[in-house]
Order: sequence, then structure tokens, then C-alpha cells
Amino acid sequence: MFITFMGTVVIAGIIGYVSEKTGWTKNGYLQSIIICIGGAMLFHVVGRMFGIGFGSPGMNAVISSVGALIIVPFHWRDRR
Repeated sequence: MFITFMGTVVIAGIIGYVSEKTGWTKNGYLQSIIICIGGAMLFHVVGRMFGIGFGSPGMNAVISSVGALIIVPFHWRDRR
């Protein structure tokens, strides 16, 4: 379980870095990495507790990281 958790963190960090490098997000490198890791860790823990997921742990990390990148910045964006 610990190896899976560490793999989730590494994959989420890579997704956050790549999303900034390609220009898909404009949050800043550190912010995107933190958002991705937080989303992936949350989904990992909830997935373990309730037995839900999208297949392999790697796929869970990718989907939850991208989901967190979509949800978090749009939630806090100024609504004018």
C-alpha cells in the first residue's frame, strides 16, 4: 500500500509539472503540483476506504490529478 501511495504522489507531481509546461494550466508550477498531489492523495485514500477506482492505481492517479486541476482553479476563479 505504501508503494502505491508513493507512486500516486510521483505520478500526480509529474502531471502537475507537465500541465504547466505545456501551457494547459496557468497556476504556476508549484501550485499545479500541489493541486495534483492533493487531489490524487484524496482520491487514493477515499478509493481505499470505499473500494472505488478506475482500474489500476496509476490510472486512478492520472484521472484524479487532472480532475483536481480542472475543479480547484475554476472554483476559486473570480466571477465577474
